Amino acid sequence: MNNTKSDFHKEIQDFIRSGFKPNFGRLREQFDTNPFWNRLRELGSRLWLDTGSISDSKGLWTQEFSALTTNNTLLNKEIQTGQYDSLIGQAAQLLNKFPWLSEQEQMLEIAFILNARHGLRLVEKFDAYVSVEEHTDLANDVDRAVDYAKRYHAICPERFIVKIPFTPAGLLVTRKLSAKGIPINHTLGFSARQNYVIARIGKPAYVNVFLGRLNSFVVNNNLGDGTYIGEKATLASQAAVRELRDANITASKQIGASFRSGRQVLDLAGIDVMTMPPKVAVEFLSLTKEPDEIVDKTAMDYKPGLDEKVDRQAIRIDTLWDVDDNLKVCVEEVEKENLETFGAQDLIEFFKEHGCGDALVDWSETQIQLSRAEGKIPKLENWRDALAEKSIGLDSLMNLAGLNSFVTDQDAMDSRVSQVLSKAPAK
Repeated sequence: MNNTKSDFHKEIQDFIRSGFKPNFGRLREQFDTNPFWNRLRELGSRLWLDTGSISDSKGLWTQEFSALTTNNTLLNKEIQTGQYDSLIGQAAQLLNKFPWLSEQEQMLEIAFILNARHGLRLVEKFDAYVSVEEHTDLANDVDRAVDYAKRYHAICPERFIVKIPFTPAGLLVTRKLSAKGIPINHTLGFSARQNYVIARIGKPAYVNVFLGRLNSFVVNNNLGDGTYIGEKATLASQAAVRELRDANITASKQIGASFRSGRQVLDLAGIDVMTMPPKVAVEFLSLTKEPDEIVDKTAMDYKPGLDEKVDRQAIRIDTLWDVDDNLKVCVEEVEKENLETFGAQDLIEFFKEHGCGDALVDWSETQIQLSRAEGKIPKLENWRDALAEKSIGLDSLMNLAGLNSFVTDQDAMDSRVSQVLSKAPAK
């Protein structure tokens, strides 16, 4: 069986890499340089584009950029264009050679093939590092998530960074993979305390704050103008991660993600990594600033745009930027355990027993379905009681919504694959 599985993986890998012609280290001089992007690099910020679109990246990519990041949402946009319909059919024909694959396993393989092939196209075009993301069905499956991540890495170890979502299972997955030297972009983080947990337990190459969604939560729920909510959380997380780096506890770097405006690029200058959508990059370049006016903002303490009448404790807004001592003690205690023997539920129970169950929540199916119906921005009225009871944090609520929004887009992509296969001629 092991030989069969190994042969299967090799055949899929060869299929994905067919025709791949990398130019590692040879493309940089073909791209222009830009003084504004260069200034951000001088301040220590690595620059990534948050898109899977080759056409959108072409006009923006300069020597200062180093990576592109895709996710289930962004890849779904590419798949829906129809550009990969032919590849879907070819992949299905290949998979038909392995009758022991279940229908779900076939869908996972096709998603893997599409993600990896698109990632290779980005590598080929820009010599970029590319974050590739696993199918959302793997978000709570430690063993299979580890297996697919290893396979992603094997496709292009020179440039692929594997994205793993922040779930209890994802923490354990990231820990196992980071220990093997596989670069992990641990995604769907929304707070300093989440990234403190991730950086210490998982030790990934990168952690995230989806800052734009935090601002949108405040606006959509009529809590204020939303200014600087995500920025404050990002800078708090940057400080927490940097402190852990300085103590040689982790090598993780902080990504600012989910940018909504060019102004946010200025306001977060100096953070480890910025991954920005093309429209944000264009807006940044349109701002009337001289390069030397861009300064390090990592020491800023922004005032969040909340109405004065808002009860901050009731909505637990401070979970976005505070890392309390109780959580630090919880993490220290769990690190004394043999985490190799832990499953996701073990981790959840440990955090609950140590008074941190609001950070790693044991979500009920009812809560999961409610979140999925709401979309990527939760409706506060549906969660007031849970927040007031401190059974959840605002950051954990945003994380659940983020994962569910990815599930929705993954379902749309899977549906497109099924439609293409249903129209394919019988073989």
